Amino acid sequence: MNIIGVPKTIDNDLSATDFTFGFQTAVQIATEAVDKLVTTAASHNRTFILEVMGRDAGWIALNSAIAGGADVCLIPEIPYDIHKVIDKIESRYHKGRGFCNIVIAEGAKPIDGETVSSVVDEVGYAHRKLGGVAEQLKSELKEAGLEQDTRVTVLGHLQRGGIPIAYDRVLATQFGVKAFEMVLDKEYGKMVAYRHPNIISVPLIEVINKPNFVDIKGDIVKTAKGVGICFGDKLN
Repeated sequence: MNIIGVPKTIDNDLSATDFTFGFQTAVQIATEAVDKLVTTAASHNRTFILEVMGRDAGWIALNSAIAGGADVCLIPEIPYDIHKVIDKIESRYHKGRGFCNIVIAEGAKPIDGETVSSVVDEVGYAHRKLGGVAEQLKSELKEAGLEQDTRVTVLGHLQRGGIPIAYDRVLATQFGVKAFEMVLDKEYGKMVAYRHPNIISVPLIEVINKPNFVDIKGDIVKTAKGVGICFGDKLN
């Protein structure tokens, strides 16, 4: 079959392109949710857990945590120690007053633990459905002795709907034009990709060869830790 691909995934988990369209909009929506939870957490002295999408890659959680000013960010690439998370939460309170905001990707898991998922056996669409990690984290925190009032918000499919931000509209348009140019040139078996500052084409085999996971030693993780965000790892 003559196939030309365009990178549409909000998880931004394709290493062959700098960005996928939909990702920046999802981050914006998640950031707005963090902003709202920060104000209500502060006014009620609560700890809020926001569950966002991210099956294997924590890009949405990481970027929205930095942009929204979250205190804890839990992602699939860094299994967390529940006691490190509690230490961070308790550091945010003084004499019973304070607040804490946690952003957790749906694929995050504790050290020596498993991701939270259920089996979907729909014919032709059998897979494992992720979801529920925020409620599990809340239970883990309570069992480990956390006394602060903790609430959960699951952003769910709100991340995947609505009006795209301008960045994604421009990027998708660039991808669309490039894809039609590839059709005219019979450049099949490839995917459109963005490698700053150029829109290029890459072989599909290269696209699926290496996923784009968060580099735990990369600059963006260092930035997050630099502003005090806890990942629940031993370095926190």
